[in-house]
Order: sequence, then structure tokens, then C-alpha cells
Amino acid sequence: MDNHHRKEVQSIGIKKEYVNKLYEEEVTGPVLKELDEVFLKSIGMKGGQIHILTRKRNELLEHFHKNTGLDLKGKITYPSGASEIDASSPAGCIGKKDTEKIEATLDRAGGRKSRSLHENTAEAITLSKFRPFRSEDINFKYVKNNVLGPETGITDLVTPCHEYKSLAIAAELDRQRLQVKLANEIIRFASACMNVRTNGTIHFGVMDRNEDKGWKHGQIVGVKVRDRDAYVDALDYIERCFDKAEQEAARHCIHPPIFVEVIQKDSQEQTFVVEVDIEPSSSIANGRVFQVCLPRFNQDSNKVIIEKHPVFYQRVGANSEPVKTEELLPFIKGLQERDARREKAESSSREDHDGISQDLGRKLSILLTDGKNYINDSLWYILVTNRCKKEDLKHVNFLTRMNIFCVFDFDEDSNVSGLYAQFKEYHATSSHFLHDYSNENKMTTTQFQKHLCLFDHTSWIFCNGRNDYHGSEKPCDENTWIRTKKKYLKKAISFICDEILPKGSFVVLFLLLSPVEKPIVDTFQEFYTEMNGMEYIMCIAESREDYEKWANLAQASCKIETLEQKSIVGMKLSHVDATIQTMMSSTTCARHLPVSTRGLCALPTLEEEKMFSLEILCVNQCDDIKLDLLTASEIQEIEQTFYQGRRISWKNFWLAEKGKCGEVIEREACKDVSKILDEMLHETRIRYSVTKVKIFHHPGSGGSTIARQVLWKRRKDLRCAIVKSSYPVATVCQHAVNFRKYEEKDTIHCPPVLLLIEDYDEDFVDELKNDLLDAMAVSKVHSSRTCFILMCCKRSNDPEKRCKDSPLDTVAVTHKLTDHEKSLFKTKLERFTKQKDFKPEFILTFVLMCEEFKETYVREFVQHLLQGIDLSSRDTSLMRYVALLNFYVHNSYVSLSHCEAFLGRGAYTEKRAREHDFISHLSEQARVIFIELREDTTYLSSVQIIHYLVAKEILQQLSGDLPQSQIAMSLLQEKVLFQHRFGREEFIKFIRDLFIRRDKKSRGDNTDSLFSPFIEHVCSFEDCEKAIAVLKAAYECLGKDAFFAQQLARLHYIHDKFEDAEYWAGVAKSHLPNDSFILDTEGQVYRRWFSFTVDKMTEEATPEEAIQKIEIALKAMKCFRAAQQAAKLEIDTMNNAGYFGEVEVGCRLLKFLSMLEVFPRNTEREHSELVRYLISDYIPESIKKSWGKLHSRLKGLRQNIYNALEWISEDLIYNPRKWLKRQSEAYAKFFISKSLVEENNAGPETQLLRRMNIYRNGGGNVTTILSLLSDTKEKRSVQKLETIISFYAEDPLRERLEDIDLINYILSHITLACVSPGSSKLLPFQKLRELSKRFFKQRRTTFPASAYFLLTLLYWPDEALDIEPNPDKYDILISALQTMKHLNDIKMKNVAPRKKRIYTHFFLGKGYGLGKIVHKTRIDKLISGSLDERRMKWLHGDVWNIGKIREVLKRVSGWTEDRKVFIRGHGRPIHILPLHYDSVPPGSENVTLYLGFSFNGLVAYNIEVEKDKTHMRK
Repeated sequence: MDNHHRKEVQSIGIKKEYVNKLYEEEVTGPVLKELDEVFLKSIGMKGGQIHILTRKRNELLEHFHKNTGLDLKGKITYPSGASEIDASSPAGCIGKKDTEKIEATLDRAGGRKSRSLHENTAEAITLSKFRPFRSEDINFKYVKNNVLGPETGITDLVTPCHEYKSLAIAAELDRQRLQVKLANEIIRFASACMNVRTNGTIHFGVMDRNEDKGWKHGQIVGVKVRDRDAYVDALDYIERCFDKAEQEAARHCIHPPIFVEVIQKDSQEQTFVVEVDIEPSSSIANGRVFQVCLPRFNQDSNKVIIEKHPVFYQRVGANSEPVKTEELLPFIKGLQERDARREKAESSSREDHDGISQDLGRKLSILLTDGKNYINDSLWYILVTNRCKKEDLKHVNFLTRMNIFCVFDFDEDSNVSGLYAQFKEYHATSSHFLHDYSNENKMTTTQFQKHLCLFDHTSWIFCNGRNDYHGSEKPCDENTWIRTKKKYLKKAISFICDEILPKGSFVVLFLLLSPVEKPIVDTFQEFYTEMNGMEYIMCIAESREDYEKWANLAQASCKIETLEQKSIVGMKLSHVDATIQTMMSSTTCARHLPVSTRGLCALPTLEEEKMFSLEILCVNQCDDIKLDLLTASEIQEIEQTFYQGRRISWKNFWLAEKGKCGEVIEREACKDVSKILDEMLHETRIRYSVTKVKIFHHPGSGGSTIARQVLWKRRKDLRCAIVKSSYPVATVCQHAVNFRKYEEKDTIHCPPVLLLIEDYDEDFVDELKNDLLDAMAVSKVHSSRTCFILMCCKRSNDPEKRCKDSPLDTVAVTHKLTDHEKSLFKTKLERFTKQKDFKPEFILTFVLMCEEFKETYVREFVQHLLQGIDLSSRDTSLMRYVALLNFYVHNSYVSLSHCEAFLGRGAYTEKRAREHDFISHLSEQARVIFIELREDTTYLSSVQIIHYLVAKEILQQLSGDLPQSQIAMSLLQEKVLFQHRFGREEFIKFIRDLFIRRDKKSRGDNTDSLFSPFIEHVCSFEDCEKAIAVLKAAYECLGKDAFFAQQLARLHYIHDKFEDAEYWAGVAKSHLPNDSFILDTEGQVYRRWFSFTVDKMTEEATPEEAIQKIEIALKAMKCFRAAQQAAKLEIDTMNNAGYFGEVEVGCRLLKFLSMLEVFPRNTEREHSELVRYLISDYIPESIKKSWGKLHSRLKGLRQNIYNALEWISEDLIYNPRKWLKRQSEAYAKFFISKSLVEENNAGPETQLLRRMNIYRNGGGNVTTILSLLSDTKEKRSVQKLETIISFYAEDPLRERLEDIDLINYILSHITLACVSPGSSKLLPFQKLRELSKRFFKQRRTTFPASAYFLLTLLYWPDEALDIEPNPDKYDILISALQTMKHLNDIKMKNVAPRKKRIYTHFFLGKGYGLGKIVHKTRIDKLISGSLDERRMKWLHGDVWNIGKIREVLKRVSGWTEDRKVFIRGHGRPIHILPLHYDSVPPGSENVTLYLGFSFNGLVAYNIEVEKDKTHMRK
């Protein structure tokens, strides 16, 4: 059983195990016909399978007998009109011994009926061209099942007539019988052609009109040729069939067989059409008449018999007929006339007709430009090419000027001596192999796109390996390539066409530079299939031979005529190069950047593309545009496109400068930004190497235009670029540094770089700033030079407030126009109205801006626009959906291909045609409010409503009776939008943001919302049930996302639906069991539940009633502890919510317990009974059994709350001090009882209760102790601190304190010394040092970071105590610094730099002992001005110029080495952190500084180079 039979049998439902057994038993086709039930059972086949197999086998046999004419007597009968082949037929006889062979042949052809083109169907047929007469081109191919023209008779004698024979049966016969059949057909046809003097071709392997009616006349089926010699040698019958006198002439007229390969897509079967050309040229056939005796095979004698009586044949119509006896004389007499006609026909065909050469230049122009004057530069090109000859490399420059997305290169030496070697001299590239596109790691489309660097560089794909590659990707032959690499080719093409580039955004260009092989044809077929035709495919080939081989193989997928229409063949490559370059819309002039010497330098494309995360603005931006190619209407369109609401382009500024369109209005804010830039660049105040200027703007008020206007104006003296914030900070930083240094010898004095960052994330900007500062520090650039200015442009609903927060470096842009601006806008509008065919909708955003986007104007405008709109149309639905997204999700859009799919429309090749067609099919209302955006990198288009406020009004007015929740529900049910592949990730992101992205003031929003603005709207204006329903629908629609379940839990508990909230929190946790935020949400469910049940109590709960409430509270605390543990393992986020949650629930639970009758207060109103229960083994009898499961957990309550409070207090940067102070007091008051202290005077309970008294007074942790310094009434702070110290033992060395108590005790002294240096409660400085040594000596114990912080304060060299260097004290100091840094790094993790900011608590002051420790609050009190003014003085370093502060603080001497700062401590160097890296002078300098103490380590402030060069070190 061969593979064909195996597939056939398996396809009818026979199990694979039985198919394999049939194969093992060698069940061939003939055997299959004879199979019976006994045999099938013997191999283990079950009855049901036997029934299917035998029934299908019998149906198949019946089908064969009916359609092939085979009867069981061994005779083949053809349908009516055909002659039988039996013992007396001209072709010979077939005996019974051949029956099996013939049946096997038919059996192998069993599928032909399904593959044929049935006459009774409406299936379209594909016509095929004949092989050119007498051509032996081995590249010419036929495509299986294509159809040749009908068989023909005589035309002009030179044009051949055609006759077809399928040879389906005879091809399977033995050599002798096959040759008899061939000789019979060839000689009969040849003699007929020669007698009438016409050329002719007989084709074997093509269906004629008389054969099986299941086939089309002329259908190409091909025959298997096992032995070519058998076909060639069949012509030896010429000598046996022709008269001796005519044999030589016949040999010259009958040419040897030509074997034309028959190809079929995705098939390796090799078949041929065997063709014999007949050419009775006048020089040979003149005066001759040809009669023949045809051969036949006699079955009885098993011999070949030659007919005894010769016959004259002639062509009668499309047949070869014998000349009838009565017509023989006239036939011979007409011989002379036929010779004359033949001579004339030959003479005519030989005449040299000067044919008009094809206008390939025009054809090339039309194919590339779609009939326009220049190539559309918004289209991507995918190049498919092969080996480029050395002499051709100088003629492929046109490729370097096209937008090449990727290249499929079949030249294995391309990297060394081919096209790739030349191309990468002009463009940045990334080289790949086919398997690189297989995405075996299952990345998302966006991740995989970034992984391959698509759109950053041209992706060069070596399709058949590389000879110079040291890895395993070596070239291979065709068969190996098909076996090992073809599958990766398919994946690569599918990925590009299905995931990356939508139809109509790119063209595939086949550039055939050398002889082609099968793999490059497979590439065409894959693209042809993926792109549904040739509309976006074209081919260029200088060599006609190379093209024809490619086209002949490619015709298996596409008609050869279609290929011809889309191909440029025969045009010299140098002509192609020159012609295409004239079609470019721009010239090849170099782009220029300013340099430090006030001159210019060139920026080649290759260098620019290496900095792909920056959109670089050059001095001569747009000067390469061929202005003469731009028509007046195109210029007007560019201008109107901007004023309609799209982002401004550099072309707008350039055309305005050239006077080709109106000036771009310069708003006052633009001047304000320029003024700030001038101050940053030229003022003498302290400057930093990296600075920021911020632009906050109302949505749609022109903030982005102003930012670009500033760049345009500054491009000649600053290096300007726009940051593509989708790239990692490290990449942007590297490119920015390279941009600054490019072509500069002196990297210290490079021109400043102005970087625009739009709609940024705060973390991104802060991290970029820090990375740039570090880079400048490494480059040893002096901090007083401005190297980078980050111009941060961000939308805000309250830009004026954001400006007030930081007035020196911030500009606000609002919809409100000044009087001067109003005049400019009015003048501009008047100019527009005077233009021909002006319509307000052409510049709609500009018109609205003129009206300052007044709410009433926008409302009336939208109301007028929507009059008569069809609410049920798809266009209106699309308007609703886009408005919903645009209003609630900042910067959202819907891709053009999404819109086309939703509206049921296809894409178009040429971008403008596509846009125009899309827009023209929209409703009038949609045409006005939609604007089309184009992504600058990918050129992919998307749709947005012209303005945020218009979207808001459309949403409100189109809602009507349809609430917004219903619009969202309908959107979620639009499967075509969610399943559409292009831009899917962005679309899904916008949908996610619609439902779960909350507003935050830090992002420029008005409020910090609990839910997304959309969900909050539904809750407020509809009801929470609808909000829940739409969130549930979104959860299901978006793959049961854990964070949607989390939001559902939050939404339920906010509306007191706690059982449902518990369920959804569990669902979220089941998806992400280790996510700290989800675990915190689960804790919040129980926290809210507990608070709700307690708050609604109308009377005091009994102990039994309290159990449920306590259980809920304990569940909450357990969840919060789980969130704490999960947060510790998350390296990229800081989530301390679990600690806060546990403290809040714990304190509320303590309050609830204190209200129960089982824990009555004593006469002094203390919670002595509750305290005894919580801190000892005591259990009241009334709850001993009923609370049995609670006791152990409740007795751990105090320690759990205490641990959480300690963790929060150690975070001195981010903890809310007031909250911590309040909660500490609330916690402590439940553990204070004088009666218990008296009862247990020396027990552990007494120490605990004393600690709670300390807690209650604010001395329980680091944060509350330091917060006492912020008290405006110093006396109150002093009193509290002295009270706290009095709670401790008089001699803490003798009465050993616990570690945390010792920390608080020492810090209380340091704090008290800051506000009352002369207090009698203070211990001597040396005593405090002795006490703190515990934190150094017990090295195996890890103390809190605050312990090591105290060591740095106490063991910094003291002028009175540390006159001589002391190695032991140095060891203590350096060990404390190292351990503190280690603990800080663990706690801060890999979070954004702005969240790692240094917070300095103390400074080194003048004096000694505790007196030299100065808290930051004392410095703050010496700074005058408002809070904002004081903050700006800190920011700009002005505080160090205040005399009172200089009198208090001590300047420390140090030095710098390689941008690192060192000072001496106890005689040895200590590396310290500079507050600003760019404040460190380059090189090696002696410096002075102010020293700060922080949990990050020692910090250097106000670093100055020492004026006195003597190196003073202490």
C-alpha cells in the first residue's frame, strides 16, 4: 500500500492502526479490490471498520467502471464517439494478462474525478499558453489542470495546429506497446500535417475532446515518463511506416519529442506533457506526398503488425483523416498550390518586422507610483531577491532610497559580496534567518516585533543560510531547503502579512538578478496566497530567461498573463535604477546638524537609523522635498490636515517658511517656553547638565504644536529630537548621548540637546534624566554646562494648577486665548474662508479653537451635526465606540483596518486612495468628526475623533435612550473588532484602560479615582448593577483577566456586596495567587466587610455574635500578611499596602474587642481585662470554649500589628507620618494598664506595658520620634521627648533593653538634643556610642536599617572625641554604611529612580557631640518664603547661599576621582554619594561640601572646588 492509498483509506474513517496493518501486509491496489471479510478479521479489524472499508471499496470500483469504461473482461470502452481499443484497433490489443496493470493504473488515478474540471460546474478554468513552436526552453512549464486552447486545424500553415492525447492508459504499458501507440498517433498526425504543408504539434498528456467527459477538453493532466528513450525511439517506426523515398524527409519534418514538465502547487509528483513538433518546410517537403502504413499490436500473436495498405492522411478541421479514394486525385493535384502557399507563408514569417519596443519606463512608473508623479513614501516595500552580480551592484542604488521593511535574500554570499554588503553601508540593518521568525517562545506580536527590531532597522532575512556564518545556518540544496526551511518561510510570510503589515500598506518586489531556483518561486506562491493575488506584488528582471523560468514555475499559483502585467522584463538594471530615482519625492541632499563651532555636519541615513529611538530634526529638515512636485491642492491639503485636528508635521513649518502656505500661529506659551530655555542656557545661576522644562496643556489646546514649534525654531543652534517613549530608557539614553557627541571632537563643548517627550510617564522621564546624568558624569562633563534639556509635554485637565506647582520651569497651555491670540486666529480664519471651495469642516478643530472650545459652542455644533443621523447604521455605531474610547481613554484610537473590517470594507494599495475610499463611504456626520492619524514609524493609519471635547459631546448626545453601559456592552460583543489581527494589542489595551485604568493626579488628572472614569460614570449616572454587568462582560470577553476580577471584587465591596466581592477576589487570586495587589484586594474585602458589620451594630454584640465578626477581621489580617510576603518577592514594584491594611484592621479589631462585655474596663477606664487576655495565658471563662478557634490568633494580634507598624516606620521616605502617629497611639492605648504594671512589677508584661506607654507618647518608632521635630511648638516636643526617655530604665546598660527599644531610646536622645541641647534627660554622647555598639558587635544578627543609621550619626568623627585616627571606629562606621546600603537596596528593589530618591534627615553641623547633628527641620526654619519658594530653593541649591545656614553647618573637605566623591573618616577614605551626579567636577579636584546623613548612606551637598589648593584632610 503506497502513501496515496494509505491517505485514501484513512480519509474514509479507517483507524490509523488498521491502515498501518494493511500497509504491513503489503495490501496494494489490486489486492484491495479482492479483500474479503475473512482476511480483514484475521488482521484484527472490527466489524464496523470492515463494513466501512468494503462498502467504500465497492462504491469506488463501481465509480471506476462507470467512468473509465473498464469491464471485467479486460476491455476498455470509451464513451460514445470514441473507438474501442481491442485486438483489431490501430493501437493494438490488450490481453487479460494486462488487466491487473491497467486496473492498478486506474486505481492510482482514483482521485482524478474530484480533481478534474467538470463540464457541468461553473468553476472558472485557467487557460494556458502553448510552448512556443520549436522551442526547447527547459524553463517552460505547464500547470496541472490548466487548459490549453481547443485542438485546431490549418490556419496560416506556419502557426501550428494542435492535437491532444491523454495517454493515460498507454503510459502504463510495456515499452513495445507504448511505442506502438506513440508511433501510431505521431505518424498519423505528422503525415496529415505534412501533406497539407502546415506546422503542427501533437501533445501527449492533454485531454482531447473524445476522452472521459469528466475532463475538460485541453485539460493538462500530464503523464509519468519512466523512460524518455522509449518516446524518442518510437520515431524509429518512421522507417517502417513511410515509403523509402520519403523517410529522410519525414525524419527532417518530424522533430524529436519535447518533454515539458507539468507542475502543481504543493505536489512533488513529476509528470510531463510530451510534445512532437511537425515542420514540413518547403525546402524539404516541396513536391512530396506522404503515405503511411500505421503500426498496431496484435494481441493474438503478441507482435507488432504494420498495415499492408498505405494511407494518405490530411488535416480536416481539428482531425487527421484518411484521404478518401475518390478524392485522392484532386488531393495530389493540389500539391503544387499547397507548396506555393507554404513558401509564401515561410517568406512572410521571415520578414524582419521592426516591432515597436514596449514602453517599460512608463510601465515601471505606473506600477510604482500608481500613475502619480512620485513614489508614495508612506508605503513599505518587501524585497525578494537572489544573487546580485558584482557589475550590477552599482545599479541598485534605488533600493537605498525606498522604505524597505525587510528583504528575503536567497544569496548566501550577500553579506560578503552581494546586495546586503552594499545596502548596510547606507542603512542600519538587522540580519536574520527564516527560523528567527518562527516565534517559538510565543511572544505577543508587539514583543516579537521589538525582539526582531522591526520598523527600527531593515530586517535582512537570509533564506538559505550564509557561507560566512560561523553558526549552523549553512546553505543547502533545493530538496534539503524544501524539507528543512520552507516551513519557516511560510511562518515568516504569514507573520508579516497577518500580524505586522495590513494589506495595502506594503508592496512585495521580486528583483530577479540571477537564474532562479524553486525556493524563490515558493516565496512568491506564499506571498500570493497570503495577499490574495498580485495586486501588491511586482517583479523586475533584466534577463528574459531568468524571468521566464520564474514565471513558468510561478504560474502554478497565478496566470502567466497576470505575472506579465505586473513585471518589468528586459529593462537594463541601470535604466531601472535611474528611472526609479527620478520618481522619488525627495532629493538625495545630506541632512545637517549644528556643531559646537557654529558650523554644520552631515548626518548620513545610516547613522540616523542607528539612533532609532529618536526622531531627529535637522537644520535643513524637509529641504530634500521636491517642491515643484507638490501641487497647490496638495499644499492646501497638508495645511488643512493640520487645522482639521491632526498633529502638525515638519512640512507645515517648512512650507510656511517657504511662503507656500500661511504661517503657523505662535501662541504666547511658545514664547514662554523659549524664555525658560534661554534662562536655562544662558543665565549665570546654578545649572545642571540635565534639566527639564514642562508644558502642561488642555487636551486639544495645541500643546504638542507649541512643543514642535519650539523645536523648529531652535533646530539651528540646538540638536533637536523627539523621543519615542516606547523604547526602553537605556536605549533612549544611549541614543541621546550618541546624538550629542556625533561628529564632535570636543565632547565637553557639544551643542545642547533638546529632547521632546510627549504624554510621558513620570518614571520614564525621571529614569531618563538620571541615566543621562550618569552618562555625563562618566564623560566628565562639567555640571555647569547644560547638555540635555528634556521638554516634557503632557495633557492635563488643570494645566494652570500644575504650572503653579512649579512656576520656574513650567508653562500652561489652555483653550483660553489672549486678545492678541484671538486676533491672530480671527485673521487666519478669514484667510481660510476666502479660499475656493472652503468648507468649515476642513479646518474644524481650528474653528473650535477660535471659539476657545466653549461648552455651549461645542454642544450646539455636535447637536447640529447629528441632526438626521441614522442611529441604527454601522457608521453611527463606529462613532459611538470611537467616542467612548476617545473620551475615557487618553490618546486612544482605532486602527483604520479595524474600522474597515467593522464596516465590511477592504483595504486599498495606495494610501490616499485607501483613505479617500474609506472616508467617502462614511456617513456625512462621520466624515466630519473622524480624523485619520498615521504612526510615524510604521506608517499604519488609525482613526480618532477630532477632539476630546467633541467626543464627550457626541457620546452624551448619541447615548440618548442608550446608556453608556449599553454602548460598552455592544462594543464588547463586536467580535470582528476583537478578533481583527492588525493593531489588536493596542485595541485590547484601550479596552482594558476603558474598564480598569484609574485617574491619578500624578498623571495630570483632576482626581484620584477609585475606578476607571467610565465605571465611575456608570455607577453615578446609571447604577452599580450595570457597572458590575459590563465589567463581568469585559472579564469574559478579555480572556478572564485576573485584574478585571479584582475590579469586580472592589466594585462589589464598595457597594457592600461582600459575598460577591469575596467570590471575585477568589477568582482573581486563582488566576494570580502570588500577586501582592490582588492579595491586598482580598484583604480589603474582609476589612470592609468587618467595618460594615461593626458599624451597623445597634447594640453590643454577645461573645457568640462577635465570633463571625472577629473571623472576618482575622481573615483580612491573614490576607494582608500574605500580600506583604508576596510584595517582598516582587522586584519591580513597591507595594506596602499590606502593612497599612493589617494595622488598620488590627486597630479596629482591638476597638471592637474593647467594647465587648467580656472585656470590661476597670475603674480607671483602662482595658485591663482585654490587655491581660491579649498578652498572657489568661482566658475568661465565658469565652474559653466558644472562642476556642480564636484564642491563639487573637493572642498574636499585638505582635502582628506591632511588626507591621515597625516595617512602616522604617520607611522614612514614603510613610504618612500623621497616619503612623495616629495609629501608633490608637494601638498603644489598648495595651496600657497601671493595675497590671503594679501586679507584675518585674515581669515581661510590665516591660510590654511600659513600651506601650512609650508608643502612646510618640516614642514607639523612628518615624514618630522624628516627627516630633516638626512640631511648631518646641516646648511641647521637648516635654514629650523627656517623657518618653523617662519611661526607660535609668541605666540602660545594666537593664538590657530589647533591640528595637534601644534604637528608639538612642534616637530619642539625638532628637531631644536637636530641640533642647541642654536638657537634663540627655545622656553623654560617649554613653550613647557605647550603647549603640551592640549593633556592630552582634554581626550575625540583622538589625533594622535605623540601627545602622544611628551608628553613622554617632561614629562620624567627632572633633572632641576623635582627634586621632581610630581603626576600630572606622570599622564600625564603614560596616554600618555598607549594611545600611544593602538593606536599602533590598527594600527599594528595581523600582523607578524617582522612587529611589535620597531623603536626608540630618546634616553635619559645627560643634561636637550631639550638638553637631542638625536635623533638616532646623535648616527649613532658616529659609524664608512660601512653601513653594522654599522648595525651589532646595531644588536649585539656593539654600547654601543663606548666611544663617552656612553658620550652622560645617563644610567638609574631600576630593574627587573619576567623578566619585571621597572624604576622610577616622583617617581613611570613605566614598559618599553626591546628591546630583552632575554636581561632581570632572577630573581629580579638591572639594568642599556639606555632609548629609540618609538611609542611602552619606550624601554630599553643594560640592565646590576648593579655592585653596592645599589638600586639607582630617
